[in-house]
Amino acid sequence: MENYLQKEIIRLVGLDIYCEYLINEKPPILLIHGFVSSTYTFKNLIPLLSKDFSVIALDLPGFGKSEKSKTFVYTFENYSKVITACIEHFRLNNVTIVGHSMGGQVALYAAKHQPEKINKLVLLCSSGYLKPARKPLVYFTYLPFSRYMMEKYIRRRDWRKAVENILFDHQHITEELMEEFTRPFQDKHFYTSLVRLLRYREGDLSSSQLKTIQTPTLLIWGREDKVVPVSIGQKLADDLPYSRLITYERTGHLVTKERTHDVYNEIIAYAK
Repeated sequence: MENYLQKEIIRLVGLDIYCEYLINEKPPILLIHGFVSSTYTFKNLIPLLSKDFSVIALDLPGFGKSEKSKTFVYTFENYSKVITACIEHFRLNNVTIVGHSMGGQVALYAAKHQPEKINKLVLLCSSGYLKPARKPLVYFTYLPFSRYMMEKYIRRRDWRKAVENILFDHQHITEELMEEFTRPFQDKHFYTSLVRLLRYREGDLSSSQLKTIQTPTLLIWGREDKVVPVSIGQKLADDLPYSRLITYERTGHLVTKERTHDVYNEIIAYAK
């Protein structure tokens, strides 16, 4: 089914946004990836979802194959406007949004600002309760050579160890996964986006803000998640009025890879 996906650049909020989609008569589902990621997050899930939904997956500005703008203000507020524009572009209603990691926070912002269009949320190991970057780091982003300094620092990382950190079962680590994980860091324009994201990111929604979101929400977590611990999922479940938390044993942060069919079955049972 993945072969039938349209893959193209569309224009949203004045930016070139890479999008993969299959529009049919079935209910719409929109997929949002996390930090330093792309639509590749959902590579295994999309062919399954395409049997039951109209599927739209996009690369957020600054990531994947989307534009690395030097003027876009990288905030969750503005990311949610990209999601709103995407919904309007495809003329969707009653959308289910699936957000992984940082994409979960973007999904929550979208639900807060356009609840009439969004039917349900599915948050996969969603980020939560993070504060804005500390002032010294924000000040750093204004230094003339901050982009080059950040690039030099990041390129020194142990990429294998970083990938191991997002998975419980390291047998899932393939050459393709390593290539996709490290791809963003080969693009010099990515570091400009990253600097601007650190500068402008306003922080995650607070407990009081989360309590106002009326959209039904399914939370799915790996119990061995080292990136966003399951305690964040438990707290989100407490704060979101209409939510339910499901956890998987022996599963890390990348649940779309380690628990593809389980996640698919949960989405079908919840959203279809």
